[in-house]
Amino acid sequence: MRHARRRVIRRVTRLAAVGGLLLGGAMVTQAAMASDSSGTSAATLSAPQTPADKGSALVAKLGSARTAGSWVDSGGRTVVAVTDAKTAAEVTKAGAEAKVVPYSMNVLNSAAATLSSAPKVPGTAWAMDYRNNRVLVEADSSVSATAWTAMTKVAKGIGASVQMQRTQGKFTTRINGAQPILSTGGRCSAGFNVTDGTNDFILTAGHCGPVGSIWFANNQGDQQLGKTVSDNFPGSDFSLVQYASGSAGDGADVVAIGNGSGVTITGLADAAVGEKVFRSGSTSGLHDGEVTALNATVNYPEGTVTGLIQTTVCAEPGDSGGPLFANGIALGVTSGGSGDCTAGGTTFFQPLTKALAALNVKLLVAPKTAASPAPSASAAAGAAAAGSVTPGTSAPATNATAEGSTTLAARLTDPKNVGPGLLVIAGSLIALVATRWIRAEQDRKAFQRHYSAMWG
Repeated sequence: MRHARRRVIRRVTRLAAVGGLLLGGAMVTQAAMASDSSGTSAATLSAPQTPADKGSALVAKLGSARTAGSWVDSGGRTVVAVTDAKTAAEVTKAGAEAKVVPYSMNVLNSAAATLSSAPKVPGTAWAMDYRNNRVLVEADSSVSATAWTAMTKVAKGIGASVQMQRTQGKFTTRINGAQPILSTGGRCSAGFNVTDGTNDFILTAGHCGPVGSIWFANNQGDQQLGKTVSDNFPGSDFSLVQYASGSAGDGADVVAIGNGSGVTITGLADAAVGEKVFRSGSTSGLHDGEVTALNATVNYPEGTVTGLIQTTVCAEPGDSGGPLFANGIALGVTSGGSGDCTAGGTTFFQPLTKALAALNVKLLVAPKTAASPAPSASAAAGAAAAGSVTPGTSAPATNATAEGSTTLAARLTDPKNVGPGLLVIAGSLIALVATRWIRAEQDRKAFQRHYSAMWG
Protein backbone atom coordinates (compact mmCIF):
# COMPACT_ATOMS: atom_id res chain seq x y z
CA MET A 1 0.00 0.00 0.00
CA ARG A 2 2.84 2.32 0.89
CA HIS A 3 4.56 1.55 -2.44
CA ALA A 4 1.33 2.33 -4.30
CA ARG A 5 1.07 5.74 -2.61
CA ARG A 6 4.69 6.52 -3.53
CA ARG A 7 4.03 5.64 -7.17
CA VAL A 8 1.00 7.96 -7.22
CA ILE A 9 3.02 10.79 -5.66
CA ARG A 10 5.82 10.33 -8.21
CA ARG A 11 3.38 10.32 -11.11
CA VAL A 12 1.65 13.47 -9.85
CA THR A 13 5.01 15.19 -9.38
CA ARG A 14 6.12 14.23 -12.90
CA LEU A 15 2.86 15.48 -14.39
CA ALA A 16 3.17 18.75 -12.44
CA ALA A 17 6.76 19.18 -13.68
CA VAL A 18 5.73 18.63 -17.31
CA GLY A 19 2.87 21.10 -16.84
CA GLY A 20 5.30 23.58 -15.34
CA LEU A 21 7.57 23.28 -18.38
CA LEU A 22 4.64 24.01 -20.68
CA LEU A 23 3.46 26.93 -18.51
CA GLY A 24 6.93 28.44 -18.23
CA GLY A 25 7.42 28.21 -21.97
CA ALA A 26 4.09 29.96 -22.53
CA MET A 27 5.04 32.73 -20.06
CA VAL A 28 8.37 33.36 -21.82
CA THR A 29 6.62 33.46 -25.20
CA GLN A 30 4.00 35.88 -23.86
CA ALA A 31 6.70 38.15 -22.43
CA ALA A 32 8.53 38.24 -25.75
CA MET A 33 5.31 39.06 -27.60
CA ALA A 34 4.43 41.75 -25.05
CA SER A 35 7.86 43.28 -25.48
CA ASP A 36 7.52 43.34 -29.26
CA SER A 37 4.02 44.83 -29.19
CA SER A 38 4.46 47.37 -26.40
CA GLY A 39 2.97 50.10 -28.55
CA THR A 40 6.21 52.01 -29.09
CA SER A 41 8.63 52.00 -31.97
CA ALA A 42 11.67 54.00 -32.98
CA ALA A 43 11.23 56.70 -35.60
CA THR A 44 13.53 59.02 -37.49
CA LEU A 45 11.79 61.51 -39.80
CA SER A 46 8.12 61.39 -40.76
CA ALA A 47 7.17 61.17 -44.43
CA PRO A 48 6.09 64.46 -46.06
CA GLN A 49 2.46 65.06 -45.20
CA THR A 50 1.92 68.75 -44.44
CA PRO A 51 2.00 72.13 -46.25
CA ALA A 52 5.27 72.78 -44.43
CA ASP A 53 6.80 69.69 -46.02
CA LYS A 54 5.69 70.86 -49.46
CA GLY A 55 7.33 74.26 -48.92
CA SER A 56 10.61 72.73 -47.76
CA ALA A 57 10.67 70.42 -50.77
CA LEU A 58 10.09 73.30 -53.19
CA VAL A 59 12.81 75.41 -51.59
CA ALA A 60 15.27 72.52 -51.80
CA LYS A 61 14.37 71.91 -55.45
CA LEU A 62 14.55 75.55 -56.61
CA GLY A 63 17.69 76.47 -54.65
CA SER A 64 18.73 79.19 -52.22
CA ALA A 65 19.67 81.67 -54.97
CA ARG A 66 16.06 81.88 -56.20
CA THR A 67 14.11 81.36 -52.95
CA ALA A 68 14.11 82.75 -49.42
CA GLY A 69 12.29 80.19 -47.32
CA SER A 70 8.69 79.08 -46.99
CA TRP A 71 5.88 79.24 -44.47
CA VAL A 72 2.26 78.28 -43.85
CA ASP A 73 -0.27 81.15 -43.97
CA SER A 74 -3.33 81.57 -41.76
CA GLY A 75 -5.42 79.58 -44.23
CA GLY A 76 -3.06 76.60 -44.15
CA ARG A 77 -1.61 77.28 -47.61
CA THR A 78 2.06 76.82 -48.48
CA VAL A 79 3.82 80.08 -49.38
CA VAL A 80 7.29 80.20 -50.91
CA ALA A 81 9.38 83.39 -51.10
CA VAL A 82 10.98 83.74 -54.56
CA THR A 83 13.19 86.36 -56.22
CA ASP A 84 11.76 86.44 -59.78
CA ALA A 85 8.61 85.90 -61.80
CA LYS A 86 9.90 82.74 -63.51
CA THR A 87 10.46 81.00 -60.20
CA ALA A 88 7.07 82.25 -59.00
CA ALA A 89 5.43 80.53 -61.95
CA GLU A 90 7.15 77.25 -61.06
CA VAL A 91 5.90 77.50 -57.47
CA THR A 92 2.34 78.19 -58.64
CA LYS A 93 2.47 75.24 -61.02
CA ALA A 94 3.54 73.02 -58.11
CA GLY A 95 0.36 73.99 -56.22
CA ALA A 96 1.80 76.52 -53.76
CA GLU A 97 1.55 80.29 -53.46
CA ALA A 98 4.53 82.44 -54.44
CA LYS A 99 5.63 85.76 -52.95
CA VAL A 100 8.26 87.76 -54.82
CA VAL A 101 10.85 89.27 -52.42
CA PRO A 102 14.02 91.37 -52.89
CA TYR A 103 16.49 89.15 -50.98
CA SER A 104 17.37 85.52 -51.65
CA MET A 105 18.27 83.02 -48.95
CA ASN A 106 21.91 83.44 -49.95
CA VAL A 107 21.68 87.15 -49.09
CA LEU A 108 19.95 86.45 -45.76
CA ASN A 109 22.53 83.78 -44.86
CA SER A 110 25.33 86.21 -45.65
CA ALA A 111 23.75 88.83 -43.38
CA ALA A 112 23.45 86.30 -40.55
CA ALA A 113 27.08 85.24 -41.03
CA THR A 114 28.22 88.86 -40.70
CA LEU A 115 26.25 89.24 -37.48
CA SER A 116 27.79 86.04 -36.14
CA SER A 117 31.31 87.24 -36.88
CA ALA A 118 30.79 90.47 -34.90
CA PRO A 119 31.61 90.53 -31.15
CA LYS A 120 28.92 88.62 -29.23
CA VAL A 121 26.59 90.68 -27.05
CA PRO A 122 24.72 88.67 -24.35
CA GLY A 123 21.00 89.42 -24.48
CA THR A 124 20.79 89.61 -28.29
CA ALA A 125 19.29 87.21 -30.80
CA TRP A 126 18.63 87.07 -34.54
CA ALA A 127 16.60 84.78 -36.77
CA MET A 128 15.39 84.32 -40.35
CA ASP A 129 12.02 86.08 -40.68
CA TYR A 130 10.90 84.47 -43.95
CA ARG A 131 7.52 86.18 -44.14
CA ASN A 132 9.10 89.65 -44.02
CA ASN A 133 12.23 88.67 -45.99
CA ARG A 134 14.71 89.88 -43.41
CA VAL A 135 17.02 88.93 -40.59
CA LEU A 136 15.38 90.24 -37.43
CA VAL A 137 17.82 91.25 -34.68
CA GLU A 138 16.44 91.64 -31.15
CA ALA A 139 18.07 92.98 -28.00
CA ASP A 140 16.60 92.50 -24.54
CA SER A 141 16.58 94.94 -21.61
CA SER A 142 20.03 93.84 -20.41
CA VAL A 143 21.79 95.19 -23.52
CA SER A 144 23.38 98.58 -22.84
CA ALA A 145 22.93 101.64 -25.05
CA THR A 146 26.58 101.40 -26.09
CA ALA A 147 26.27 97.77 -27.16
CA TRP A 148 23.01 98.52 -28.98
CA THR A 149 24.67 101.35 -30.90
CA ALA A 150 27.56 99.08 -31.90
CA MET A 151 25.17 96.38 -33.17
CA THR A 152 23.11 98.94 -35.05
CA LYS A 153 26.27 100.07 -36.82
CA VAL A 154 26.98 96.48 -37.90
CA ALA A 155 23.39 96.10 -39.17
CA LYS A 156 23.58 99.31 -41.21
CA GLY A 157 26.75 98.07 -42.80
CA ILE A 158 24.92 94.93 -43.95
CA GLY A 159 21.96 96.78 -45.44
CA ALA A 160 18.16 96.71 -45.46
CA SER A 161 17.98 92.91 -45.17
CA VAL A 162 18.58 93.35 -41.41
CA GLN A 163 16.07 94.94 -39.04
CA MET A 164 16.88 95.92 -35.45
CA GLN A 165 14.31 95.67 -32.65
CA ARG A 166 14.28 96.09 -28.85
CA THR A 167 12.30 93.60 -26.77
CA GLN A 168 11.10 93.38 -23.16
CA GLY A 169 12.48 91.00 -20.57
CA LYS A 170 15.74 89.06 -20.80
CA PHE A 171 16.84 86.12 -22.95
CA THR A 172 17.69 83.40 -20.47
CA THR A 173 17.77 79.63 -20.35
CA ARG A 174 14.81 78.09 -18.50
CA ILE A 175 16.80 75.87 -16.16
CA ASN A 176 14.40 75.91 -13.39
CA GLY A 177 8.39 66.24 -20.54
CA ALA A 178 7.14 67.74 -19.50
CA GLN A 179 7.51 65.89 -16.20
CA PRO A 180 9.90 67.54 -13.69
CA ILE A 181 13.42 66.19 -13.36
CA LEU A 182 15.62 67.48 -10.56
CA SER A 183 19.33 67.56 -9.77
CA THR A 184 21.65 69.55 -7.54
CA GLY A 185 22.05 71.99 -10.44
CA GLY A 186 18.35 72.85 -10.68
CA ARG A 187 15.07 71.73 -12.15
CA CYS A 188 14.22 71.01 -15.79
CA SER A 189 11.53 69.20 -17.76
CA ALA A 190 11.81 65.86 -19.50
CA GLY A 191 11.56 66.23 -23.26
CA PHE A 192 11.08 63.09 -25.34
CA ASN A 193 12.04 59.46 -24.81
CA VAL A 194 14.62 58.14 -27.27
CA THR A 195 16.61 54.94 -27.75
CA ASP A 196 19.87 53.73 -29.23
CA GLY A 197 18.44 50.24 -29.69
CA THR A 198 19.86 48.96 -26.42
CA ASN A 199 19.13 51.61 -23.79
CA ASP A 200 16.47 54.29 -23.45
CA PHE A 201 17.12 57.94 -22.62
CA ILE A 202 15.40 61.25 -21.87
CA LEU A 203 16.30 63.91 -24.43
CA THR A 204 16.25 67.30 -22.72
CA ALA A 205 18.06 70.66 -22.88
CA GLY A 206 21.85 70.71 -22.81
CA HIS A 207 22.05 73.65 -20.41
CA CYS A 208 20.16 71.65 -17.77
CA GLY A 209 23.34 69.92 -16.60
CA PRO A 210 26.72 68.60 -17.77
CA VAL A 211 27.71 64.98 -18.26
CA GLY A 212 27.59 63.15 -14.93
CA SER A 213 24.59 65.05 -13.53
CA ILE A 214 22.32 62.75 -11.48
CA TRP A 215 18.56 63.28 -11.96
CA PHE A 216 15.69 62.43 -9.61
CA ALA A 217 11.92 62.31 -9.99
CA ASN A 218 11.17 64.03 -6.67
CA ASN A 219 12.56 66.52 -4.17
CA GLN A 220 13.42 63.80 -1.64
CA GLY A 221 16.05 62.31 -3.94
CA ASP A 222 14.81 58.75 -3.36
CA GLN A 223 13.64 58.13 -6.94
CA GLN A 224 16.72 58.29 -9.16
CA LEU A 225 15.83 58.56 -12.84
CA GLY A 226 19.26 58.44 -14.38
CA LYS A 227 22.44 60.27 -15.29
CA THR A 228 23.42 62.70 -18.06
CA VAL A 229 25.68 60.80 -20.45
CA SER A 230 25.95 63.33 -23.30
CA ASP A 231 25.46 67.08 -23.57
CA ASN A 232 25.89 69.86 -26.12
CA PHE A 233 25.75 73.45 -24.84
CA PRO A 234 26.49 76.12 -25.88
CA GLY A 235 26.54 75.81 -29.67
CA SER A 236 23.43 73.63 -29.57
CA ASP A 237 21.16 72.87 -26.61
CA PHE A 238 20.46 69.18 -26.04
CA SER A 239 21.53 66.35 -23.74
CA LEU A 240 20.80 62.69 -23.01
CA VAL A 241 19.83 61.35 -19.59
CA GLN A 242 20.20 57.56 -19.49
CA TYR A 243 17.53 55.80 -17.43
CA ALA A 244 18.94 54.05 -14.38
CA SER A 245 16.83 51.03 -15.27
CA GLY A 246 17.88 51.15 -18.92
CA SER A 247 14.25 51.39 -20.05
CA ALA A 248 11.72 54.21 -20.35
CA GLY A 249 8.93 51.75 -19.46
CA ASP A 250 5.23 52.13 -20.17
CA GLY A 251 4.10 55.43 -21.62
CA ALA A 252 7.42 56.11 -23.34
CA ASP A 253 5.52 57.57 -26.29
CA VAL A 254 3.47 60.03 -24.18
CA VAL A 255 4.31 63.61 -23.11
CA ALA A 256 2.50 65.04 -20.09
CA ILE A 257 0.34 68.17 -20.43
CA GLY A 258 -0.85 68.46 -16.82
CA ASN A 259 -3.62 67.09 -14.59
CA GLY A 260 -2.65 63.48 -15.33
CA SER A 261 -3.27 63.93 -19.05
CA GLY A 262 -0.85 63.40 -21.90
CA VAL A 263 -0.46 63.42 -25.66
CA THR A 264 0.68 60.41 -27.67
CA ILE A 265 3.68 61.11 -29.91
CA THR A 266 3.33 59.42 -33.30
CA GLY A 267 6.06 61.00 -35.44
CA LEU A 268 8.86 63.47 -35.95
CA ALA A 269 9.30 66.49 -38.23
CA ASP A 270 11.00 69.85 -38.70
CA ALA A 271 9.07 72.97 -37.66
CA ALA A 272 7.84 75.47 -40.28
CA VAL A 273 7.28 79.22 -40.06
CA GLY A 274 3.60 79.92 -39.47
CA GLU A 275 2.95 76.52 -37.90
CA LYS A 276 0.71 76.40 -34.79
CA VAL A 277 2.52 74.54 -32.03
CA PHE A 278 2.21 73.43 -28.40
CA ARG A 279 4.77 73.35 -25.60
CA SER A 280 4.49 71.52 -22.29
CA GLY A 281 6.66 72.08 -19.24
CA SER A 282 6.80 71.10 -15.57
CA THR A 283 6.40 74.73 -14.41
CA SER A 284 3.73 76.26 -16.62
CA GLY A 285 2.03 73.23 -18.19
CA LEU A 286 0.57 73.33 -21.71
CA HIS A 287 0.70 76.48 -23.85
CA ASP A 288 0.47 77.15 -27.55
CA GLY A 289 1.60 79.69 -30.10
CA GLU A 290 3.17 80.01 -33.52
CA VAL A 291 6.56 79.45 -35.14
CA THR A 292 7.78 82.89 -36.23
CA ALA A 293 11.33 82.19 -37.48
CA LEU A 294 13.94 79.48 -37.99
CA ASN A 295 17.74 79.24 -37.73
CA ALA A 296 17.68 81.59 -34.77
CA THR A 297 20.88 82.53 -32.94
CA VAL A 298 20.61 83.44 -29.24
CA ASN A 299 23.43 84.95 -27.19
CA TYR A 300 22.64 83.68 -23.69
CA PRO A 301 24.80 84.81 -20.76
CA GLU A 302 26.22 81.26 -20.72
CA GLY A 303 27.10 81.25 -24.43
CA THR A 304 25.73 81.36 -27.98
CA VAL A 305 23.31 78.77 -29.38
CA THR A 306 22.49 78.58 -33.09
CA GLY A 307 19.95 76.88 -35.36
CA LEU A 308 16.97 77.31 -33.01
CA ILE A 309 13.22 77.54 -33.65
CA GLN A 310 11.72 80.90 -32.62
CA THR A 311 8.10 80.97 -31.41
CA THR A 312 5.47 83.04 -29.61
CA VAL A 313 4.87 80.26 -27.09
CA CYS A 314 5.54 81.36 -23.51
CA ALA A 315 7.83 79.52 -21.08
CA GLU A 316 9.11 79.96 -17.54
CA PRO A 317 12.05 78.73 -15.42
CA GLY A 318 11.80 74.94 -15.02
CA ASP A 319 10.25 74.46 -18.48
CA SER A 320 13.68 73.92 -20.06
CA GLY A 321 13.96 70.72 -22.02
CA GLY A 322 10.17 70.33 -22.28
CA PRO A 323 8.66 69.10 -25.56
CA LEU A 324 7.45 71.16 -28.53
CA PHE A 325 4.89 69.36 -30.69
CA ALA A 326 1.71 69.66 -32.79
CA ASN A 327 -0.85 67.01 -33.76
CA GLY A 328 1.25 64.38 -31.99
CA ILE A 329 4.35 65.22 -34.08
CA ALA A 330 7.54 65.98 -32.11
CA LEU A 331 9.38 69.15 -33.15
CA GLY A 332 11.86 70.27 -30.49
CA VAL A 333 12.81 70.82 -26.85
CA THR A 334 12.68 74.11 -24.92
CA SER A 335 15.93 76.08 -24.84
CA GLY A 336 15.17 79.57 -23.46
CA GLY A 337 13.61 82.93 -24.16
CA SER A 338 12.17 86.06 -22.60
CA GLY A 339 8.97 86.94 -20.77
CA ASP A 340 6.62 84.59 -18.93
CA CYS A 341 3.19 82.99 -19.29
CA THR A 342 1.41 86.01 -17.76
CA ALA A 343 2.76 88.76 -20.00
CA GLY A 344 3.79 86.47 -22.88
CA GLY A 345 7.15 86.38 -24.59
CA THR A 346 9.47 84.73 -27.08
CA THR A 347 10.73 81.17 -26.64
CA PHE A 348 13.43 79.31 -28.57
CA PHE A 349 13.57 75.55 -29.13
CA GLN A 350 16.29 73.10 -30.12
CA PRO A 351 15.12 71.30 -33.31
CA LEU A 352 14.64 67.63 -32.48
CA THR A 353 15.76 66.23 -35.84
CA LYS A 354 19.19 67.85 -35.49
CA ALA A 355 19.61 66.60 -31.92
CA LEU A 356 18.68 63.02 -32.81
CA ALA A 357 21.08 63.01 -35.75
CA ALA A 358 23.94 64.35 -33.62
CA LEU A 359 23.30 61.84 -30.81
CA ASN A 360 22.61 58.88 -33.14
CA VAL A 361 19.39 57.94 -31.34
CA LYS A 362 15.78 57.50 -32.46
CA LEU A 363 12.53 58.86 -31.06
CA LEU A 364 10.19 56.41 -29.30
CA VAL A 365 6.76 56.82 -30.89
CA ALA A 366 3.39 55.08 -30.93
CA PRO A 367 1.98 53.55 -34.11
CA LYS A 368 -0.56 55.85 -35.73
CA THR A 369 -4.18 54.90 -35.09
CA ALA A 370 -7.56 56.49 -35.57
CA ALA A 371 -7.47 59.76 -33.67
CA SER A 372 -9.31 59.95 -30.38
CA PRO A 373 -10.51 63.24 -28.88
CA ALA A 374 -7.52 65.50 -28.28
CA PRO A 375 -7.05 68.18 -25.64
CA SER A 376 -8.47 71.47 -26.85
CA ALA A 377 -6.56 74.74 -27.03
CA SER A 378 -8.43 75.88 -23.93
CA ALA A 379 -6.33 73.44 -21.91
CA ALA A 380 -3.54 75.97 -22.11
CA ALA A 381 -4.46 78.70 -19.68
CA GLY A 382 -4.23 82.12 -21.28
CA ALA A 383 -2.91 80.72 -24.55
CA ALA A 384 -4.08 81.92 -27.93
CA ALA A 385 -6.55 79.90 -29.95
CA ALA A 386 -4.79 77.42 -32.19
CA GLY A 387 -7.52 76.94 -34.79
CA SER A 388 -7.94 73.38 -35.93
CA VAL A 389 -4.47 72.39 -34.72
CA THR A 390 -4.42 70.15 -31.64
CA PRO A 391 -1.65 68.85 -29.39
CA GLY A 392 -2.45 65.31 -30.51
CA THR A 393 -4.28 62.19 -29.37
CA SER A 394 -5.15 62.09 -25.66
CA ALA A 395 -3.37 59.60 -23.42
CA PRO A 396 -2.93 59.16 -19.66
CA ALA A 397 0.34 60.48 -18.27
CA THR A 398 2.15 58.66 -15.47
CA ASN A 399 4.82 59.95 -13.09
CA ALA A 400 8.35 58.75 -13.64
CA THR A 401 9.59 56.28 -11.02
CA ALA A 402 12.92 54.82 -10.09
CA GLU A 403 13.90 51.28 -10.92
CA GLY A 404 13.80 50.24 -7.27
CA SER A 405 10.29 51.53 -6.67
CA THR A 406 8.66 48.49 -8.34
CA THR A 407 7.77 45.77 -5.86
CA LEU A 408 8.98 42.21 -6.30
CA ALA A 409 5.39 40.99 -6.57
CA ALA A 410 4.69 43.44 -9.37
CA ARG A 411 7.75 42.27 -11.26
CA LEU A 412 6.85 38.61 -10.87
CA THR A 413 3.32 39.20 -12.14
CA ASP A 414 4.36 41.48 -15.00
CA PRO A 415 3.49 39.66 -18.26
CA LYS A 416 6.37 41.50 -19.97
CA ASN A 417 8.96 39.99 -17.64
CA VAL A 418 10.64 36.77 -18.86
CA GLY A 419 12.09 36.08 -15.40
CA PRO A 420 9.01 34.38 -13.90
CA GLY A 421 8.69 32.08 -16.92
CA LEU A 422 12.34 31.06 -16.68
CA LEU A 423 11.94 30.41 -12.92
CA VAL A 424 8.94 28.12 -13.57
CA ILE A 425 10.89 26.23 -16.23
CA ALA A 426 13.90 25.82 -13.91
CA GLY A 427 11.75 24.62 -11.01
CA SER A 428 9.93 22.14 -13.22
CA LEU A 429 13.21 20.71 -14.53
CA ILE A 430 14.49 20.29 -10.96
CA ALA A 431 11.28 18.50 -9.94
CA LEU A 432 11.45 16.23 -12.98
CA VAL A 433 15.09 15.31 -12.37
CA ALA A 434 14.39 14.78 -8.65
CA THR A 435 11.58 12.29 -9.29
CA ARG A 436 13.78 10.34 -11.70
CA TRP A 437 16.63 10.29 -9.17
CA ILE A 438 14.33 9.19 -6.32
CA ARG A 439 12.91 6.40 -8.50
CA ALA A 440 16.41 5.20 -9.46
CA GLU A 441 17.56 5.30 -5.83
CA GLN A 442 14.55 3.28 -4.70
CA ASP A 443 15.16 0.70 -7.43
CA ARG A 444 18.82 0.42 -6.41
CA LYS A 445 17.93 -0.19 -2.76
CA ALA A 446 15.28 -2.75 -3.70
CA PHE A 447 17.86 -4.57 -5.85
CA GLN A 448 20.32 -4.63 -2.93
CA ARG A 449 17.68 -6.01 -0.55
CA HIS A 450 16.72 -8.73 -3.05
CA TYR A 451 20.24 -10.04 -3.56
CA SER A 452 21.11 -9.71 0.12
CA ALA A 453 18.20 -12.05 0.93
CA MET A 454 19.29 -14.54 -1.76
CA TRP A 455 22.93 -14.74 -0.74
CA GLY A 456 22.46 -14.36 2.98
